[in-house]
Amino acid sequence: MWQRIPSPSNRVNKVTTACYGHRCSLVRTYKQNIANLGVLKLKLVTCISFSAEKNAGRLGCFGWLLVLLSLLFVTATFPITLFMCVKIVKEYERAVIFRLGRITDRRPKGPGLMFVLPCTDTFVKVDLRTVSFDIPPQEILTRDSVTVSVDGVVYFSINCPISSVANVSNAHTSTRLLAQTTLRNALGTKNLAELLSDREGISLTMQESLDDATNRWGIKVERVEIKDVKLPHQLQRAMAAEAEASREARAKIIAAEGEMNASRALKEASLIIAQSPSALQLRYLQTLSSIAVEKNSTIVFPVPIDILQNFIKRE
Repeated sequence: MWQRIPSPSNRVNKVTTACYGHRCSLVRTYKQNIANLGVLKLKLVTCISFSAEKNAGRLGCFGWLLVLLSLLFVTATFPITLFMCVKIVKEYERAVIFRLGRITDRRPKGPGLMFVLPCTDTFVKVDLRTVSFDIPPQEILTRDSVTVSVDGVVYFSINCPISSVANVSNAHTSTRLLAQTTLRNALGTKNLAELLSDREGISLTMQESLDDATNRWGIKVERVEIKDVKLPHQLQRAMAAEAEASREARAKIIAAEGEMNASRALKEASLIIAQSPSALQLRYLQTLSSIAVEKNSTIVFPVPIDILQNFIKRE
């Protein structure tokens, strides 16, 4: 019987298809392994961070031993150490207690009475009231190459006492320095006209920038205001001369428009008087009555030549 022998091209196609399928399966397996590895790394990091946060407040055996010894010392010298252990926190303050270098309970204490161990505990009081400070005058070069001196004022408050103590060494000083830098960066991108006219927009931009930068420090920037913009004397004289010239030009234009309107009104009045000859005589009499009101001793009244022509013809 005859058997069909496959051609060499069919054999090559089958081998190629098999190799391609094997390669695709290897690629899928590699991608799946990479994805599994990423998930494992994410879980490992999450577990480590969770365990670190969980163990952040733990003191250990030696730490608890020191705390126990401190309690025994307080108990032994109770009447004397009472004034050292009991502290008062005011309504506008919060206290961050460090026990053997660790923050207790991860939250501030107060207001009211709080108990502090004299040997193992230290505390820092944080004022929650709104604080204001002046930004010193800064010499700033605007975008159109004009040197100006700008100062301002910033209002801020602390909304997270723990972050203000643990994340920055001195929150107030850091905020002051950052406000000066932010003022320079914000005004360096503005023209002089924008600086003089858009103060509210610049203040809002500075407030948002400061608020984003100090959020990690537990500080809330409530308001930023630009107090004064001082220009060089030469620039002030140049701007005053320019403003005066523009005002004079507008005054001349207004005067010219008034003259044009007055001439049009006089033209219309002359046309009306020309239609009625008696209207001119009434106008003369009205002028004479207005002059007589002023009680002058001498009145010069012009007489029209048309009136005298009748007398000349009779003669």
